[in-house]
Amino acid sequence: MTRWKCTCAYDGTLFKGWQSQPGGRAVQDVIEARLAQILGRPTRIHGSGRTDAGVHARAQVFHFDARWTHGPDKLAAALRHGLDRAVQIVSVRAAPAKFHARFSAKGKVYRYDIYLGDPDPFMRPFCWAVHAPLDLAAVRTAAAALEGRHDFKAFSGANGAENGAEDTVRNLRHLGVSSRGRHVRVTAEADGFLYKMVRRLVGALVAAGEGKLSVREIESLLSFGKRTARIQTAPAQGLFLQKVLYR
Repeated sequence: MTRWKCTCAYDGTLFKGWQSQPGGRAVQDVIEARLAQILGRPTRIHGSGRTDAGVHARAQVFHFDARWTHGPDKLAAALRHGLDRAVQIVSVRAAPAKFHARFSAKGKVYRYDIYLGDPDPFMRPFCWAVHAPLDLAAVRTAAAALEGRHDFKAFSGANGAENGAEDTVRNLRHLGVSSRGRHVRVTAEADGFLYKMVRRLVGALVAAGEGKLSVREIESLLSFGKRTARIQTAPAQGLFLQKVLYR
């Protein structure tokens, strides 16, 4: 029995998220169905974490255990053949028996794409169209105030942590804002993220850029530690899981 570490990318537009769902239209369901065809039996895969419905990934990591004697390249080729076109198997390799896609992870990098104005039809499914002007200096100041180790409960969804944990303290190592023309990108790296945390961080940054939230108000919400409707949740389609960090 070999433990296999896989990296996949997917367009989350038509999926119900990463985690298996009734009806079989989650990314996990699609990959497990293909594995069952290849291996001749049901095989459970374990992802680095969940992504919500509509969220995309460039480098989601998952692992599974299977008896396969033909090497990683042929396993990757078999997985790619007949797989849903919205999912790409980026890499497959053998991993140590102790490797776990979720518990071995030391951090994650997400990116969020914003377009100022009306994006074209090819970009629309992959960004948040913001029609109000943004003060990017205010956005960057707010981002700097959010960096560091904090209790991010106010910036989480109702279900708390990404994988069900109660602890809402995270080390937000980096929250960067770059822009080119009408394109604005937020990049977030942390030791872990709470449920909907990146989308609510982006919502707060956009509110700061629109003049609806001051940096002092954002810091106050952060220290108060209660979820509030004053922080909007950015739409799912602009969010990408960019990288999972391992030792």
